[in-house]
Amino acid sequence: MDNEGIGLYPLHRCKTIHLVRHAQGIHNVAGEKDHSAYSSEDYFDAHLTPLGWQQVDNLRNHVRAAQLLNKVQLVIVSPMLRTIQTAVGAFGGEEDTNGADATPLMVANAGSSDRPAISSLNSPPFLAVELCRETMGDHPCDRRRSVTEYKALFPAIDFSIIETDNDVLWKPSPRESLEEVAARGVEFIKWIWTRKEKEIAIVSHSGFLHGLLSSFGKDCCDDLKKELSIHLSNCELRSMVIVDRGNLGTDSAETTNYPGKVPQGLDNPSG
Repeated sequence: MDNEGIGLYPLHRCKTIHLVRHAQGIHNVAGEKDHSAYSSEDYFDAHLTPLGWQQVDNLRNHVRAAQLLNKVQLVIVSPMLRTIQTAVGAFGGEEDTNGADATPLMVANAGSSDRPAISSLNSPPFLAVELCRETMGDHPCDRRRSVTEYKALFPAIDFSIIETDNDVLWKPSPRESLEEVAARGVEFIKWIWTRKEKEIAIVSHSGFLHGLLSSFGKDCCDDLKKELSIHLSNCELRSMVIVDRGNLGTDSAETTNYPGKVPQGLDNPSG
């Protein structure tokens, strides 16, 4: 029987990840007009544009319609203004908590947003992770603020695994190579397997996500390779399944599995 192109894996060896590129930032607009604008300090840690926030609102509508908020167990976000704004806008709680006591994911007008506060009520946990930052070097828009500043703007986000308050990873030059970004993407996916969550949203950047996706699919057909090689648009969401074929994960069994033989009895292997 020909099973070429088909894979069969135990569910507990799989995770679902929802990859999201941030919405339109002020640096995107400037860089579209003049690519050299990406090297300008004017766009340090770029925030979303008003159009970007409209994109976030539309993504949030999709997330709700697809019932992803009921499925996603963790939101991982690159610690930059534009990615955090996108993440909390798309996956956060309600703007009005009706008096409920919930720490805000975002305070009002954070990052020049002109937006009301966003609650953490009924939202999944949010974790800031530096491994999924944009390509490092040269572009000030990809240099982050201090964790102290972010905590004041986004109080309910967990920044605890970021080791330094200030950004020590970004350097003026050289800029990370495509190969270095791809290697960081593989490292990130391996780290994902240390997490217990089975369904995770990841809000990151065009360069990083392209590097990550380009590191996989080498054994796939040409159409799948092409699909994986396409850069994500602003505020695009792509859902993927990752499979642990090397025993990297920590889960011993899927919760839907059932051991059988309860109560114990004769077990004839022919039936």
